[in-house]
This record gives sequence, structure tokens and C-alpha cells, in this order.
Amino acid sequence: MKNPTDQSQNTDLHTVTAAEEDSGRIDAYLAAQIDELSRSRIKALITSGAVSTDGETIVDPSAPVKPGQIYLVSVPEAAAAEPIGQDIPLDILYEDKDLVVINKTAGMVVHPAAGNHDGTLVNALIYHCGDSLSGIGGVKRPGIVHRLDKDTSGVMVVAKNDAAHAGLVAQFLERTMERAYQGLVWGLPQTMEGRIEGNIGRSPRNRKKMALLKHGGRFAATHYKVLRVVGTKACLVECRLETGRTHQIRVHMSSIGHSVVGDPLYGGRKNNPTLPSAPYQALHAYLLGFVHPTSGEKLRFEAPLTPYFNDLLAKLEAM
Repeated sequence: MKNPTDQSQNTDLHTVTAAEEDSGRIDAYLAAQIDELSRSRIKALITSGAVSTDGETIVDPSAPVKPGQIYLVSVPEAAAAEPIGQDIPLDILYEDKDLVVINKTAGMVVHPAAGNHDGTLVNALIYHCGDSLSGIGGVKRPGIVHRLDKDTSGVMVVAKNDAAHAGLVAQFLERTMERAYQGLVWGLPQTMEGRIEGNIGRSPRNRKKMALLKHGGRFAATHYKVLRVVGTKACLVECRLETGRTHQIRVHMSSIGHSVVGDPLYGGRKNNPTLPSAPYQALHAYLLGFVHPTSGEKLRFEAPLTPYFNDLLAKLEAM
């Protein structure tokens, strides 16, 4: 039975009393009792000495629950975010206390990394969300559930707290999220729709690229459907993912001889130098559907094609 939560100035104190019928590991039990904390967060709190009972600190996440015991869980105030927030415009499709859905622009990196230390989606979200970020793993930062390539535009959902992050990640891993992309590809596939599968991993010949591998890599599957023929050299396709591997659509479409228009890594420019105004791939995550991790409501969002994408459509129509 969970008792009301007390608060001090810098710490949230959760008091949980185990009933006679309660059992199992302490980390799993406390995570089930305290909705806003994920099991991984509870485990980290235990190992850091933030969970106690009868004045004794519990340090083993696998320790058994003792019926009748009163457990105190001290959750410190979330640490300041790293990196810092930056005032970067965002196209917000939906937002509440648990999550935010955005339409990412092409050219924006999702997370800071070598060569992109700032100006990222994470920087923008830290600034935009401010105090509504209650912390992912004890840090005031947005919880990235899935990523889009730098030059791929479209819909993304991001969590604001541990509980929402855990719920969304579970849907992503269980493949229950609805995700669909539209892309312009060169040529016309032999079949108007199909399924492409094959393990994807780092290319042994070019470490900047991913590739289909006969040995190693991770299983990946993509469903594609031709929506319409565009001019005489390309077509518009819809791609739906069974899995979410790095560069998955770009690798899979290239593997059947129909690379994404403008793709600098997987054959677009090399095969079609007559379209110099396509500096990056014409790929757009136009649809995202999922169950709200707190309310249970089914949500579905669509983002229109970008001006860049529509401009390429018009140019290809004339070819």
C-alpha cells in the first residue's frame, strides 16, 4: 500500500508500506508502487543509498520485500541538464505534462555528439520545456525514445519524465508504435509493394555507412508501398518499419536498387547527377501513433511534407 508522498525542499520522500501479501525483488516492487519512477531509476536510487527501512539503508536492488515493512525512498531534486538549453524554434504538434510531440526539421541533429555539441533538438527541448522536465534518470533532460537522421524530417515523441519515458520505450521495443515515412526514390520497384529484410550493421568498407550483412548486425525489416510514379525517373513510396535500425530505410531501399533521392551515402547523387539541388535525402517521417503512457489514450499525429520535399517532387515531375 502506497502512502501519500511527503516533500522537503530538495528531496521527494516516498513512503511505501508493504502489505502481508507483497513479495518479490525490492526494485521491481517499489517501481510498481511509485508510478513516476521507472525500475532502472529505482535501482539507481537503491545503489546510491536513497532507499531505507527501519533506519537501515538498502543497497541491494534484488533484496526481498518484507511484508509489513515501511520503505522510505528519497528522490533528490533532478540535477541541472547537460547540455544547456538553447532558444531554437520548434514545431510543436502536441504537449502535456508527460510528453511533447514535435515535427523535426531536416538538418537538425537530435542529440549532442562529436561535431554537434549544441544546436540540437535536445538543446531546444531543454530550453522549451524548462521546469516541466522532472528528470530522466535524475537529470533534467528530455527522454529521447527514437531518433531521426539529421537530414530526415518529421514526427518524433519525447518524454518529460521517467514514467513516460519507460512507457514509450516499451511500446517502441514491442513494435506497437505506428510509424510511417514517405520518401522519393529513384526508379520504380518491380513490385508496387513488398517487404525488405536483412541484418543491418556497420559497413566493413566504410565506417560512416550501414550495410546489409550476411554475418552479424541486427535484424531489420521494412514494408514499402509505391504511392505514385513521379515523372519518368522516380516514385513516391511509403515505408513502415518493423524495426528501427540506423539508416534502415535508406539501406533497405538502396539494397533493392532504388536509393532515396538526394541521399549522399547510399547512391542518390552518384546515380543521378542531373539533380544537383538535392543536398540531402528526401525522407520524411509523416506519421506517428502510440498509446499515451499515462492516460492510455490512443494518439496519432501527421506532419505535412516539407517545402524542400515538395520542391523536389515538382522538379522530378518535370523530368
